Amino acid sequence: MSQAAPSRRVPLVNAANALTATRLALIPVFMAAVVGSGMTHAGWRVVAAMIFLAASLTDFVDGWIARHYGLVTAFGKVADPIADKALIGSALVLLSGYGHLSWWVTVVILARELGVTLLRFWVIRHGVIAASRGGKVKTGLQIAAIAWYLLPFPEPLAAVGPWLMAAAVVVTIATGLDYVVRAVRLRSA
Repeated sequence: MSQAAPSRRVPLVNAANALTATRLALIPVFMAAVVGSGMTHAGWRVVAAMIFLAASLTDFVDGWIARHYGLVTAFGKVADPIADKALIGSALVLLSGYGHLSWWVTVVILARELGVTLLRFWVIRHGVIAASRGGKVKTGLQIAAIAWYLLPFPEPLAAVGPWLMAAAVVVTIATGLDYVVRAVRLRSA
């Protein structure tokens, strides 16, 4: 009779969780850089964009490390999506607050994020709705659009930002609808 291998206890303090914690710690630093720039000082806008991009990069790396090295923890499962939403949400609110992005865009994206989170709780007893490829594309487009808005591009290049954000909004809505369909199917199964 074969015996199952004992499960390995994953330490709370590990590289993946450290990156998630770093992302959380960078959010107020990023916000201070945006506020310091007033979205008018080019140097501080570049600093804010670099902090935002560095924090965003940790989002991609921490998940890969956790999965690749078997470092998935309960903390990471909760803190990672919170850090993601806090980073994107704070950037959108600041861009809208400074008049660089329409408030309806911020509301649509934040409503979708809240809706997907609520859907995940709604189906949690029936299974997990894993992140889709579309969700990863959505995140990538949101990051690219926000970074474009933050950087002080001259006018011909600055016009790319709204196009990136439009693509991000379309994919955000489409993936939100996909999550609704997947949640209903999971609850019905």
